[in-house]
Amino acid sequence: MAGLPDALWLRLAGTLVLAGLVVIAAISGTFRPLENRVEELTFAALERPASGQVHVVEMDAASMAAIQSWPWPRDYYARVVQQLDAAGARSISFDVDFSGSGDPASDLAFGAAIAAADAPVALPTFAQNAGFRAGRQLDSLPIAPLRGHAHLASVAVTPDADGFVRRMPFGTVTDMLARPSIAAFVAGRAGAVGDSFPIDFAVDPTSIPRHSFIAIEHGMFRPELFKGKDIIIGATAIELGDRYPVPRYGVVPGVIVQALAAETLVDAVPTYGGWAAPLLLAVMIALLVGAAQSRVAVFQRAAAGTAIIMTLWLGARTINAVWFEIVPALVLIGAATALRVAVLAHKAALEQRRIDGESGLPNRLALDARRDTADDRYVIAAQIDDFDALRLAVGAGHTGELMRRLVERLQVVTSAATIYRIEGRTLVWFTPLEISEIAPLMEGMRAIMRSPFDVGGRRLGVSLTFGVATADLPGAAGNAAHAASLAKRSGKPWRLYSDSEGETATQQFSLLGELDDALREGQIAAFYQPKINLATGRIDAAEALVRWQHPTRGMLPPDCFIPPIEEAGRIDDLTLAVLEQAINDMHAWCEQGLVIGVAVNISATLLTSESFANKALALVARAGAPAHRLTFEVTESAQFEDTDQAIAVLARFWASGIRISMDDYGTGQSTLNYLKQLPLSELKIDRSFVQHAHVDRGDAMLVRSTVQLAHELGIMVVAEGVEEAACLAFLKGIGCDYAQGYFIGRPMPAADLAALVSQPEPVAA
Repeated sequence: MAGLPDALWLRLAGTLVLAGLVVIAAISGTFRPLENRVEELTFAALERPASGQVHVVEMDAASMAAIQSWPWPRDYYARVVQQLDAAGARSISFDVDFSGSGDPASDLAFGAAIAAADAPVALPTFAQNAGFRAGRQLDSLPIAPLRGHAHLASVAVTPDADGFVRRMPFGTVTDMLARPSIAAFVAGRAGAVGDSFPIDFAVDPTSIPRHSFIAIEHGMFRPELFKGKDIIIGATAIELGDRYPVPRYGVVPGVIVQALAAETLVDAVPTYGGWAAPLLLAVMIALLVGAAQSRVAVFQRAAAGTAIIMTLWLGARTINAVWFEIVPALVLIGAATALRVAVLAHKAALEQRRIDGESGLPNRLALDARRDTADDRYVIAAQIDDFDALRLAVGAGHTGELMRRLVERLQVVTSAATIYRIEGRTLVWFTPLEISEIAPLMEGMRAIMRSPFDVGGRRLGVSLTFGVATADLPGAAGNAAHAASLAKRSGKPWRLYSDSEGETATQQFSLLGELDDALREGQIAAFYQPKINLATGRIDAAEALVRWQHPTRGMLPPDCFIPPIEEAGRIDDLTLAVLEQAINDMHAWCEQGLVIGVAVNISATLLTSESFANKALALVARAGAPAHRLTFEVTESAQFEDTDQAIAVLARFWASGIRISMDDYGTGQSTLNYLKQLPLSELKIDRSFVQHAHVDRGDAMLVRSTVQLAHELGIMVVAEGVEEAACLAFLKGIGCDYAQGYFIGRPMPAADLAALVSQPEPVAA
């Protein structure tokens, strides 16, 4: 996932955080009341009549009044069983407690009726607490005379935490045997003990056929009503209790709950799908919502996603009998929608603040929010001359139009994608141009301003003064605006900003014109930083570092003049001058009996230049220099414009005897590839890895492994950045060939290097 854009990372992270919060809430049961309410609404929307397969014979008030005793003599139950069995009932189930003994004759009559019935008869069993706060339970079973030929079915009902009955177990264990629930027995469905299923309260309980117990006992019914039907017998009279609160219908008799549970299983066995699957789909929808770029799109995607989830949820319930929990998914979509709307509202407000109210152009806030790019070399500021007078002339109502027209004209010349109005009279933009290309650009912009503007029915001439500042300095836009003000004050069309710390930018710009004089008059000098041979302890090599002895500015370091010279395409002249001086100094050292190798830095841009290669090889041949003592150093992080051409040029140098060194090894992106492709004689390990290698285990491992790798490839190793004796000792201990750094010696003139090398005793290592 490492190439994902920042915006996608933020959306993904935000969505996952929201999903995590929803998961925590779902696990803790926070959504349960709302989920129950949604289920109730679903039951109402999907309401349907009962199948008619399950009939209830209710022990109602009329039956209580007719029998006038409790508990009822069991010969009444016997006659009801006989009547229903004779009518052809498919099954007969009782939700009546028969765990206590009654009149022996009645009990025997009831048992005989059960034994004689063709239809299976189920009697209830359940478990109950042994007493108040008792830790054990007692199993309640029908008395022995009744259960000999009866099926035992569980009538256990377990309400939820809020007291409502919403589910029914497939079965329970009593007397160490698994017993199916009455619903499972009636519907002929199998299930594991301990598992439960949701009761479908979309079934209208008033549509379940109901018959008075006493009417059945007296034979006052039509037998065809019961043929092939499943009968559940239980109490509905209020005085008998056995009532439970359920969704939609309030408090209903237990036998009706059993009948609704059986009706639920008639067509299919519903299962719980949980909330995880809908929530996962909601995460994907939330990502789409989070990617919407307008509030309308946010609501459209949220509505479409909600509709998809609702459709799949209802489809799973009605077609596949899988009951998913949908509230966590809906909450996530709602939260993602609210968050995205808030973000877009904030973004719109922020964007509004970043727009100049008068002209509609991006303002300073927009500039401050802008992200830097690799093409940002300079900032250009354009200031309108005599802005206050021009504003009076055009009128306050037309100033914004004038600014927009001005920007349109500037963009024709500059090709700037965005121009900012950072104050009333100042416009700024960024440019990738070299400093040498900016001067002609200024002329083009001043030329295009010569044509007047038609604004508000008036023809107006507009004059601009420009300022330029390097883009990578703090406050670059302000620097450019300040430079424009100074240019106006001095009567110049434009000015390059220079800071108070040395006016580096101005120096670089002006030094370009002085290079030829410097080369001709010998102002360009080579200083040498010594390299110690760790095997002998002597200095027998050095790196040539260019310096500019300026007649008025003194000794200039390379950072002051190499970048603009390289950008202007003059680095070849400078490099050849340093190479020529290095060869001359080598000859002088030889005459003193000193053998010192010299390394010269070669810019990557020169390695694609056949002209430079020809001039350099000709210079070496003409001077009769020992080529094997010359080393050309190429920075490892350099980007070649033409890699194949660069390799070919390096191969020419190597074939002539010149050694090739890879400088700053370890700082680039293609190190191993370069080791394979380039004709290398030497590696220079970058100082960032060397200076702490004697105390940092990681750096030590990197330096040691680099030395081993180079030696296996037949390449010598130079470690740069040595600043203390302990580091030098470490390098010698791991077999490094050369070391370079301030501890060995700082860059110095050729004569000072000769004096250092001439010392009779080797440098201690």
